[in-house]
Amino acid sequence: MIKKLWPYTRGYRKWIALGVLCSASEAVFELLLPLVMADIVDTGIPAGDTGYILRRGALMVLMALVSMALGVSAAFLSSHAGQGFGANLRKAQYDHIQAFSFRNIEKFSTASLVTRLTNDCNMLQMSLMMGMRLLVRAPVMLISALVLAVSISLRLSRVFLVAMPLLLVLIGLIVKHVSPMFSSLQERTDDVNLVVQENLSAIRVVKSFVREDHEQEKFRKRNDALRATAERAFGFVVMNMPVMMLVTYGTIIAVMWYGAPLVQSGELQVALLSTFFTYITQVLMSLMMVSMIMMMLTRAVACAKRVTEVLDETPDITDAAASSGVTAADGSVDFDHVSFKYSPDAEKWNLRDINLHIPSGATVGIIGATGSAKSTLVQLIPRLYEAQEGTVRVGGRPVGEYTVEHLRDAVSMVLQKNTLFSGTIRENLLWGDENASDADIEAACEAACAAEFIRRMPAGYDTDLGQGGVNVSGGQKQRLCIARALLKKPKVLILDDSTSAVDTATDASIRAAFRTRLPDTTKIIIAQRIISVMDADLIVVMDDGAIADMGTHAELMQTSDIYRDVYQSQQEGASLDG
Repeated sequence: MIKKLWPYTRGYRKWIALGVLCSASEAVFELLLPLVMADIVDTGIPAGDTGYILRRGALMVLMALVSMALGVSAAFLSSHAGQGFGANLRKAQYDHIQAFSFRNIEKFSTASLVTRLTNDCNMLQMSLMMGMRLLVRAPVMLISALVLAVSISLRLSRVFLVAMPLLLVLIGLIVKHVSPMFSSLQERTDDVNLVVQENLSAIRVVKSFVREDHEQEKFRKRNDALRATAERAFGFVVMNMPVMMLVTYGTIIAVMWYGAPLVQSGELQVALLSTFFTYITQVLMSLMMVSMIMMMLTRAVACAKRVTEVLDETPDITDAAASSGVTAADGSVDFDHVSFKYSPDAEKWNLRDINLHIPSGATVGIIGATGSAKSTLVQLIPRLYEAQEGTVRVGGRPVGEYTVEHLRDAVSMVLQKNTLFSGTIRENLLWGDENASDADIEAACEAACAAEFIRRMPAGYDTDLGQGGVNVSGGQKQRLCIARALLKKPKVLILDDSTSAVDTATDASIRAAFRTRLPDTTKIIIAQRIISVMDADLIVVMDDGAIADMGTHAELMQTSDIYRDVYQSQQEGASLDG
């Protein structure tokens, strides 16, 4: 685990080394102080030598100041290194997630990825910060105090033969029971984050269906599960302290019992016995620190496993077979015996033996019932998913021969779920082309029928949309997303039911703008309304993951029962609405 995480300390390793050195030196100075004190008590005070006492006292003050300076330095260095390590780890995860396919993201879930990027990384950076202090300080103090205690009295030091093994056994038992609980604790945290994320992102749905009570109950159950898991885990952790203190005070009583006769017989001086108490306390406190570190590291290991799972995940879609510098020659799209399923273990194919040729610059409509795999079909074009069988080609080349960047620059897609980001309208539109001029932005918005409502906005293109575009309606959001896609000037433009929230007149205006402004761009339009695709060069009818029929509107009215039934039902519905 350390081997996998160590590369992310790059840039902070000298800080770690200096912090470790400062922590070790601080511990040594603290341990030398009792010896100087014992020297004052045994030599300076009996002799009444004030000068000697002052000199040794000044030395103690100097040692204390040096120890304090080392402690402050160690705290600063550990904090700097820990925060830097955490930042590197979060960035590495975030960058790696950007390369994930939809399948990779679905494997973890969004809520779990958020927890791994935040909670788990925070725990690891805290472990490094504390580890630089305690993991160094405890062993140094333990070994040094043991050596000094043995140098004072070998006979009294035998109490460690009982106390230390007992403490180690107790620490081992606690760690053994706590370790699986911490893994479960992180999973329960994922569950709570999932409920919160779903509730906040869909708050309008929750309120419109008056399901606040249901959501509160769902949150309560998962929150109670998290609390119960945390109570079990930390219940064992808090047992650590009383057990350690019991052994510590028991050892001190044993030292008093065996040390008193040694003082009475003159075999051991009172000051040295007092110093021995200091060291025995240091030894046992060091063991307590070790036990605390073990508790912390046990949880850190659980977090580290979750983080490395993300970092070790191999993206399904890579540029391994791509040729650098290859760009799409045109917007032609071909499906050659393509089959696809979301899960490799699934028995049923979501797409079956798809054969389809779309010439460059053509307008193609795709219709079909819900669940007929319309969206799945078009998501294979920009490699949002990878076909398991057959070949998808864009511009005459298999999509795998393009780098993902070049392919997705050539293919602009407006998904069913329209997403806008916090910021202004202009900032959102510039996602399509960050170098677009005002004239380019205006032209794209005119084509998407968005310019009119933007002009009515308080600040025009500089109007702040709020989080997720909450300041615009569903239809306005769709038109902004279309304008953003048009700014890419793509070879292939895919609209996945992206005009469902606009009226038929606006829909017709958008399609008319496509014909005049994008003559060389291949337009693929998924729609529920036949009127949105009836003037297309080719209409594809999907049914249960396969192509049922293809042709123009007139041809399909003659040859396709499915198409004809849908058209007639929609015409009847329009008549009733009229």
